[in-house]
Amino acid sequence: MTGLVNAHTHLYSGLVPLGMPPPAAPPRTFVQILERVWWRLDRALDETSLRAAARLYVADALLHGTTVLVDHHESPGFIEGSLDVVADACQALGMRALVCYGATERNGGRDEAHRGLAECRRFIRFNTRPLIRGAVGLHASFTVSDETIAEAGALCRELGAVLHVHVAEDAADVEDARARGYADPFERLDALGALPFGSILAHGVHLTEAAVRRAAERGCWIVQNPRSNRGNRVGYPRALAGSPRVALGTDGYPADMADELDALLDIGRAHGDDPQAAGARLLAGRALAAERLGLNSTPEPADLSEDAAGFARATAAACVRRLVVEGRVVVENGRLLTGDVDAIRADARREAGRLWRRMREVEP
Repeated sequence: MTGLVNAHTHLYSGLVPLGMPPPAAPPRTFVQILERVWWRLDRALDETSLRAAARLYVADALLHGTTVLVDHHESPGFIEGSLDVVADACQALGMRALVCYGATERNGGRDEAHRGLAECRRFIRFNTRPLIRGAVGLHASFTVSDETIAEAGALCRELGAVLHVHVAEDAADVEDARARGYADPFERLDALGALPFGSILAHGVHLTEAAVRRAAERGCWIVQNPRSNRGNRVGYPRALAGSPRVALGTDGYPADMADELDALLDIGRAHGDDPQAAGARLLAGRALAAERLGLNSTPEPADLSEDAAGFARATAAACVRRLVVEGRVVVENGRLLTGDVDAIRADARREAGRLWRRMREVEP
């Protein structure tokens, strides 16, 4: 069977299951969740905590049968060189990956955005790791100006790269785009020339059916992240049924694609989605990986299993016996061969304690 693809995630969240402290004041909106939880976490990251998080996340993903990660990275206190840390963790442990830095203006204005885009440029130009490729990243359109979006588009054209960006995860992103004179975040990104063929739009929860069709016509991928969307209470992207280019991601949740597919099937059933279409999103990740990493796309689902859910469960951690990436055996009899998983976990626990102390000092 073919390894699984996590089409949108955040390796920097790898330490979260090790006791991340809750916010002092419980968030009531999606933006407050970002401000009080995730943006405090990414601002607290440094090189050593990022390395520990990435190695733990990648090791866990491989043990769950996932062989491709599409990562979207942010660490505002450690921008230059951060993609090397993420890429080194993937290459060393045997994980294929597409990586980017999510440029933003939410902490340091345009200078911060320039640094984020420069990190993408540097990595794409100089990366020589066989398993890793680079993309241009923006955090989300509501955290950047039109000028930064246009610069990201120009960088994509300069480097022959695609854009990876959060789009319409919450209604706040749509409201921001409308306040700037656009119908929605997709129209804004498209009008500013930032969406080359193959660009990756994470979430799309609040895109209209018309916007989803336009995204498909432009060759964009949309990545659904059901566990994250449920956890953040942002809604369900029923309109994604209008595109054949929809893949499945975890948005920083562990890369257990069987759990992610189970969540998609459960939530999708409640919203009237076709279970077969939901299963196809898991397999669509192979087509995305084929475009961006040169892999062969997955055969039709019937060639692999009676249904996509069975395919995912057959490659879940309890069933992974042997995993091969680029001719290299990375898992054998349920054991990671490319790294000492006990040492990786011990290092993660040590770094998690340091990270939580720094995170408590970061203002929301």
